[in-house]
Amino acid sequence: MARPLRLRIHRTDFVAGARAARGVAVVIDVFRACSLVAHALAAGAARVIPVAGIDEARALKARLPDALLVGERHARPLPGFDCGNSPSEILKWPLEGRTLIHTTHAGTQGLTAAATAADLVITGALVNAAATVAAIRAIDPADVTIIAMGHEARVRCVEDDLCRDLLIARLRGEPYDERAIEARLRAAPAAAKFFDPEATWAPLQDFALCAQVDTIDRAVALVRRQDDVAALEPLRRG
Repeated sequence: MARPLRLRIHRTDFVAGARAARGVAVVIDVFRACSLVAHALAAGAARVIPVAGIDEARALKARLPDALLVGERHARPLPGFDCGNSPSEILKWPLEGRTLIHTTHAGTQGLTAAATAADLVITGALVNAAATVAAIRAIDPADVTIIAMGHEARVRCVEDDLCRDLLIARLRGEPYDERAIEARLRAAPAAAKFFDPEATWAPLQDFALCAQVDTIDRAVALVRRQDDVAALEPLRRG
């Protein structure tokens, strides 16, 4: 078992918790924003630009016409967008070298809010949980704030709380019953849409792509490049 870090771990929730983040902020949105980002970057996308507002996303698309416009509100795809907040749908697009503009009800709200105060913002998801913990260990910060964005950034949810508990256990070098993860996620209220054939905007495959643990080996961080746009990119090793 990995040695525990000597760091202060803070638990917060929702946008207010993201704004109050100290040190390294880990913004969790398992169903589905942060899982989509991890999958898109692993499939070759160059960057994902998280945006809080719908109008802001559309304005950015006008500046970056080759970018894919991705987003949702109340889990439904947005009119005129290229793709909803669906990992399985985004993986059908040619992603190599592409920029994604991403706005969602919870995840991107937390990411943009955390950027106002945190030293570094990292996405939190199950699919790259091990890579995220490894990245935090390599950074060795004094403080890490782990923010569960919850359902629509207003109600705590099983999947984000579970992911936070897993990350904290691993950071502390403590045991965690990972065998129960899939069953707990299937029983989560937010998972019901994936198993509802009428919810075409939430394909069943999305559940699998969000519920997998440690299938992507790169952490994802919010960085600012030469065009002064803060974007999510794979965190460089070392």
